[in-house]
Amino acid sequence: MDAAIGKVFGSVSDFISGAASGFSDEFPLCDTDIISGCEKELAEAQKAKDEGRTKECIMRLSWALVHSKMPGDIQRGVAMIEGSVVNDTSAMKLREKLYLLAVGYYRSGDYSRSRDCIERCLEVEPESGQAQTLKKAIEDHIVKDGVIGVGIAVTAVGVVAGIAAAFIRSG
Repeated sequence: MDAAIGKVFGSVSDFISGAASGFSDEFPLCDTDIISGCEKELAEAQKAKDEGRTKECIMRLSWALVHSKMPGDIQRGVAMIEGSVVNDTSAMKLREKLYLLAVGYYRSGDYSRSRDCIERCLEVEPESGQAQTLKKAIEDHIVKDGVIGVGIAVTAVGVVAGIAAAFIRSG
Protein backbone atom coordinates (compact mmCIF):
# COMPACT_ATOMS: atom_id res chain seq x y z
CA MET A 1 0.00 0.00 0.00
CA ASP A 2 2.78 2.43 0.96
CA ALA A 3 4.59 1.66 -2.31
CA ALA A 4 1.44 2.44 -4.32
CA ILE A 5 0.95 5.74 -2.50
CA GLY A 6 4.61 6.59 -3.06
CA LYS A 7 4.22 5.85 -6.77
CA VAL A 8 1.18 8.15 -7.03
CA PHE A 9 2.96 10.99 -5.22
CA GLY A 10 6.05 10.43 -7.39
CA SER A 11 3.97 10.61 -10.57
CA VAL A 12 2.25 13.80 -9.43
CA SER A 13 5.59 15.30 -8.47
CA ASP A 14 7.06 14.36 -11.87
CA PHE A 15 4.08 15.88 -13.64
CA ILE A 16 4.32 19.16 -11.76
CA SER A 17 8.12 19.39 -12.08
CA GLY A 18 8.08 18.57 -15.78
CA ALA A 19 10.07 15.37 -15.39
CA ALA A 20 7.24 13.41 -17.00
CA SER A 21 8.25 14.83 -20.36
CA GLY A 22 11.64 13.18 -19.95
CA PHE A 23 13.36 16.34 -21.11
CA SER A 24 13.49 18.92 -18.33
CA ASP A 25 16.66 17.56 -16.73
CA GLU A 26 18.44 16.63 -19.95
CA PHE A 27 19.77 20.11 -20.71
CA PRO A 28 23.46 20.33 -20.05
CA LEU A 29 24.15 23.30 -17.82
CA CYS A 30 27.08 25.69 -18.08
CA ASP A 31 28.64 27.50 -15.19
CA THR A 32 30.24 30.93 -15.19
CA ASP A 33 33.75 29.51 -15.81
CA ILE A 34 32.71 28.01 -19.14
CA ILE A 35 30.95 31.22 -20.15
CA SER A 36 34.01 33.28 -19.17
CA GLY A 37 36.24 31.01 -21.26
CA CYS A 38 33.95 31.43 -24.27
CA GLU A 39 33.95 35.20 -23.79
CA LYS A 40 37.75 35.25 -23.72
CA GLU A 41 37.93 33.15 -26.91
CA LEU A 42 35.51 35.52 -28.61
CA ALA A 43 37.51 38.59 -27.55
CA GLU A 44 40.72 37.01 -28.90
CA ALA A 45 39.06 36.12 -32.22
CA GLN A 46 37.65 39.63 -32.57
CA LYS A 47 41.02 41.15 -31.72
CA ALA A 48 42.68 38.99 -34.40
CA LYS A 49 39.94 40.07 -36.85
CA ASP A 50 39.35 36.42 -37.76
CA GLU A 51 35.76 36.43 -39.02
CA GLY A 52 35.37 32.65 -39.28
CA ARG A 53 36.73 32.04 -35.80
CA THR A 54 34.64 34.92 -34.44
CA LYS A 55 31.46 33.31 -35.77
CA GLU A 56 32.44 29.97 -34.21
CA CYS A 57 33.17 31.66 -30.88
CA ILE A 58 29.84 33.49 -30.98
CA MET A 59 28.06 30.16 -31.48
CA ARG A 60 29.96 28.55 -28.59
CA LEU A 61 29.23 31.51 -26.33
CA SER A 62 25.56 31.53 -27.37
CA TRP A 63 25.32 27.80 -26.62
CA ALA A 64 26.93 28.30 -23.21
CA LEU A 65 24.65 31.23 -22.38
CA VAL A 66 21.36 29.49 -23.22
CA HIS A 67 22.55 26.54 -21.12
CA SER A 68 23.49 28.76 -18.18
CA LYS A 69 21.87 28.48 -14.77
CA MET A 70 21.35 32.25 -14.74
CA PRO A 71 18.24 33.76 -16.42
CA GLY A 72 20.18 36.88 -17.45
CA ASP A 73 22.73 34.75 -19.29
CA ILE A 74 19.95 32.84 -21.06
CA GLN A 75 18.40 36.11 -22.24
CA ARG A 76 21.80 37.35 -23.44
CA GLY A 77 22.33 34.13 -25.40
CA VAL A 78 18.89 34.42 -26.99
CA ALA A 79 19.62 38.03 -28.00
CA MET A 80 22.95 37.03 -29.56
CA ILE A 81 21.34 34.26 -31.60
CA GLU A 82 18.37 36.39 -32.66
CA GLY A 83 20.79 38.94 -34.06
CA SER A 84 22.60 36.35 -36.18
CA VAL A 85 19.77 34.13 -37.46
CA VAL A 86 18.94 36.47 -40.34
CA ASN A 87 22.47 36.45 -41.73
CA ASP A 88 22.89 32.70 -42.26
CA THR A 89 22.27 31.03 -45.59
CA SER A 90 23.60 27.65 -44.46
CA ALA A 91 20.75 25.29 -43.57
CA MET A 92 22.89 23.54 -40.96
CA LYS A 93 23.80 26.80 -39.20
CA LEU A 94 20.20 27.98 -39.38
CA ARG A 95 18.99 24.72 -37.82
CA GLU A 96 21.56 25.02 -35.02
CA LYS A 97 20.58 28.61 -34.28
CA LEU A 98 16.85 27.91 -34.37
CA TYR A 99 17.36 24.96 -32.02
CA LEU A 100 19.40 27.11 -29.60
CA LEU A 101 16.74 29.82 -29.75
CA ALA A 102 14.09 27.22 -28.95
CA VAL A 103 16.15 26.00 -25.98
CA GLY A 104 16.64 29.56 -24.74
CA TYR A 105 12.96 30.40 -25.01
CA TYR A 106 12.02 27.08 -23.39
CA ARG A 107 14.36 27.67 -20.47
CA SER A 108 12.98 31.22 -20.14
CA GLY A 109 9.42 29.92 -19.98
CA ASP A 110 8.38 31.39 -23.36
CA TYR A 111 6.94 28.14 -24.68
CA SER A 112 5.03 29.72 -27.56
CA ARG A 113 8.15 31.29 -29.08
CA SER A 114 10.09 28.13 -28.33
CA ARG A 115 7.53 26.09 -30.25
CA ASP A 116 7.67 28.52 -33.21
CA CYS A 117 11.47 28.22 -33.39
CA ILE A 118 11.49 24.43 -33.09
CA GLU A 119 8.87 24.13 -35.84
CA ARG A 120 11.04 26.31 -38.11
CA CYS A 121 14.02 24.15 -37.13
CA LEU A 122 12.11 21.01 -38.14
CA GLU A 123 11.21 22.62 -41.48
CA VAL A 124 14.96 22.93 -42.13
CA GLU A 125 15.77 19.42 -40.87
CA PRO A 126 12.64 17.30 -40.29
CA GLU A 127 14.64 14.25 -39.13
CA SER A 128 16.39 16.02 -36.24
CA GLY A 129 15.75 13.78 -33.25
CA GLN A 130 17.02 16.46 -30.89
CA ALA A 131 14.50 18.97 -32.25
CA GLN A 132 11.67 16.42 -32.20
CA THR A 133 12.39 15.64 -28.55
CA LEU A 134 12.40 19.32 -27.63
CA LYS A 135 9.15 19.87 -29.55
CA LYS A 136 7.48 17.11 -27.53
CA ALA A 137 8.76 18.61 -24.27
CA ILE A 138 7.46 22.04 -25.29
CA GLU A 139 4.04 20.66 -26.20
CA ASP A 140 3.90 18.62 -22.97
CA HIS A 141 4.72 21.73 -20.98
CA ILE A 142 2.06 23.79 -22.79
CA VAL A 143 -0.53 21.08 -22.09
CA LYS A 144 0.55 20.85 -18.44
CA ASP A 145 0.28 24.65 -18.05
CA GLY A 146 -3.19 24.50 -19.60
CA VAL A 147 -4.30 21.73 -17.23
CA ILE A 148 -2.96 23.64 -14.23
CA GLY A 149 -4.68 26.82 -15.46
CA VAL A 150 -8.00 25.00 -15.83
CA GLY A 151 -7.55 23.49 -12.36
CA ILE A 152 -6.94 26.92 -10.85
CA ALA A 153 -9.99 28.34 -12.62
CA VAL A 154 -12.21 25.46 -11.49
CA THR A 155 -10.95 25.86 -7.91
CA ALA A 156 -11.65 29.60 -7.99
CA VAL A 157 -15.19 28.99 -9.27
CA GLY A 158 -15.71 26.40 -6.53
CA VAL A 159 -14.52 28.80 -3.83
CA VAL A 160 -16.77 31.59 -5.11
CA ALA A 161 -19.74 29.21 -5.31
CA GLY A 162 -19.04 28.00 -1.75
CA ILE A 163 -18.88 31.56 -0.43
CA ALA A 164 -22.08 32.47 -2.28
CA ALA A 165 -23.85 29.38 -0.89
CA ALA A 166 -22.69 30.21 2.65
CA PHE A 167 -23.86 33.79 2.23
CA ILE A 168 -27.28 32.68 0.95
CA ARG A 169 -27.71 30.25 3.87
CA SER A 170 -26.77 32.84 6.47
CA GLY A 171 -28.99 35.51 4.90
